[in-house]
Amino acid sequence: MLNRIRIPLPERMRPKNLDEYIGQEHLVGKGAPLRDMIESGNVSSFILWGPPGVGKTTLAKIIANQLTRQFFTLSAISSGVKDIREVIEKAKSNSLFSQAAPILFIDEIHRFNKGQQDALLGAVEDGTFTLIGATTENPSFELNTPLLSRCQVYVLKEMSVKDMDKLLERALKEDEFLSKQQIKVTEKEALYRFSGGDARKLLNILEIISNSFSPTSEITINNELITSKLQENIAIYDKKGEQHYDVISAFIKSIRGSDPNGAIYWLARMIEGGEDPLFIARRLVISASEDIGLANPNAMLLAQACLQSVHQIGMPEGRIPLAECTIYLATSPKSNSAYMAINEAIETVKKQGALPVPLHLRNAPTKLMKELGYAEDYKYAHNYAGNFVDQEFLPKEISGKVFYNPANNPKEAELRRSLSTKWKKYNY
Repeated sequence: MLNRIRIPLPERMRPKNLDEYIGQEHLVGKGAPLRDMIESGNVSSFILWGPPGVGKTTLAKIIANQLTRQFFTLSAISSGVKDIREVIEKAKSNSLFSQAAPILFIDEIHRFNKGQQDALLGAVEDGTFTLIGATTENPSFELNTPLLSRCQVYVLKEMSVKDMDKLLERALKEDEFLSKQQIKVTEKEALYRFSGGDARKLLNILEIISNSFSPTSEITINNELITSKLQENIAIYDKKGEQHYDVISAFIKSIRGSDPNGAIYWLARMIEGGEDPLFIARRLVISASEDIGLANPNAMLLAQACLQSVHQIGMPEGRIPLAECTIYLATSPKSNSAYMAINEAIETVKKQGALPVPLHLRNAPTKLMKELGYAEDYKYAHNYAGNFVDQEFLPKEISGKVFYNPANNPKEAELRRSLSTKWKKYNY
């Protein structure tokens, strides 16, 4: 007798309805927007954006189970324009016999190029189908504006420790195979660390551990066991596990510390580990604004050019602009003055609330607003010598408050001198 093929644990544990779904309470909890939309049956096109293993595909399948609509799926990895057109034709023909539009689920939708996305647009616009897309990348960067404007974006978060506790307990109690084994969990830290908030990864690790023992063995899961069993498979879990966060941290700190050799080494580690090059490029943009900032404004331009280049040419050639940008940022003068300024301003807003805009700074499009004194005392800077005139630009409650403190570098030293001649009240 042939042994029955065992379905992988993540598939065996995939929820069939929203009540079984773990995590994302802000979207699918009682009264949450996505749950309300699904339960009403009035589903409009939307994009699910979040890291791997947080339940994007599962949500799409739950919708398919709960709604009576036809359900089509495409993978952006393997589907082309021809496949999209075939699905559209099927949806159009089937709509003749159904009142509700079919649902099209596209996994990894960010991998579709402009032509493929354009092929979807018309069908979304005219209601041929309702689009549900899943992506691990920021839709603002990866999706065409016309398509994105017709879809609501829902952000999914990595699983919390509480969510992973629930998932672990459910797998051990309810899975048809694990529930029959003698498994005791005494430590969870390593299990959760290697999982990195990815439900699929957690379940895969759990299955690796259980399969490494006989069905009748007593298994005690602790940090030592997890680490030892996964040493041979460490590369599998690196990209979204502890190593992922440690290496990117070392990379950014090397740039901040002005060490091009350290920075380029950690860049090589990420490239060789299969890290998403666009993730690296986006972190370079962040570093250019947070750590280099106004000490060298050209750094932001180069980082943006690097991001665009990597997006256009891909790998392996993308490693070259990544290396160029990394070395440039590491060797640039450093300033976090803009970073500190916005943080201080946001903190002030949180503490002070929405302070009223001074009358002279308000817009006055109507006669009534003019009569109320809106914009009456505003001084147009270009009418004055040097295109500057001393006037108040802050609410009176925080007049004289300094948010921006120029850092100690040649570029900002020049800015400080200029500001000190203009603004006596800020004591630059």
